[in-house]
Amino acid sequence: MEGSISNPRDKGESPRFWAELLIVLQSIVYGFGDPVSKIAFETVPVFSMMSIRYSIAFLVCLIFFRKRITETLRTAPIRSWLLPGMCMGLCYLLNNVALSMTDATSVAFLRSLSVVITPAFASLIFKKKLRWQHLLIQFLVLPGIYMLCVRGGLSGFGLGEAVTIIAATCMAGALTFSGRYLEKVDVISMTALQAGCSALLAIAGSFIFERGIEIQNQPAKVWLIILYLAIICTFLGYLMQNLALTKISESSVAMLQSLCPVMTAFFSFLILGEKLSIVGMAGGAIIILCVIAKNLIHENA
Repeated sequence: MEGSISNPRDKGESPRFWAELLIVLQSIVYGFGDPVSKIAFETVPVFSMMSIRYSIAFLVCLIFFRKRITETLRTAPIRSWLLPGMCMGLCYLLNNVALSMTDATSVAFLRSLSVVITPAFASLIFKKKLRWQHLLIQFLVLPGIYMLCVRGGLSGFGLGEAVTIIAATCMAGALTFSGRYLEKVDVISMTALQAGCSALLAIAGSFIFERGIEIQNQPAKVWLIILYLAIICTFLGYLMQNLALTKISESSVAMLQSLCPVMTAFFSFLILGEKLSIVGMAGGAIIILCVIAKNLIHENA
């Protein structure tokens, strides 16, 4: 889509600006959510917390939008919501598993590998074309990710980082399929069904890998974190992403989401005391510059 002769989602500077702003806000929301998730994981098993988080988000959607969701389930092809829903659920489930295993900043930056996986998915599955300038900038993000995760003073590369790369691949699938099927499924229904798929996967994981959902006797701080993750990160986060995908391409969304690790690094320093070296900070600067450059290329196209 992006870089092709015509892309209806990329027409109009004002709609594009607001769509980009939504992803920037999503990055800030997720940037704060990553380190506070690690605090909750100190007392709550990963799958148990994810089960409660996504179930709350789905119930909120059902309370306010039940009729719309029911109509979508009745009329829309199953693949139009199941594929993006399962990819989204797997992405964030694996992301939180990784958060329990390694530094929040490492997870956020490796998750941004979706910036190069997404256009590859879109090209392979839906035959979409990208301008070479955009592809070049997306690949230039990789040195920034490497500099922070491997050379930036964090935990190096281990199992948690490997799980995050799988999560990044799932995110690429979620963006690609969502961008495709939002023409058939309205934004609210897509958001709700993605939350529902996430909840089902998390609940299944709690019984497979844990002893069911265990969340008794948790302090108020943990419940506040779960509510933040459920309402702000899941419901509003998914909604902002889907709204943006109706106006800009999945590759543009993935590129803007590479700002998320910069936000995570900032909040992880404030909340968890995770520190970056000068090289790591330079990696973050590279990513920000790449995002700016990509948008300048669009404006001058």
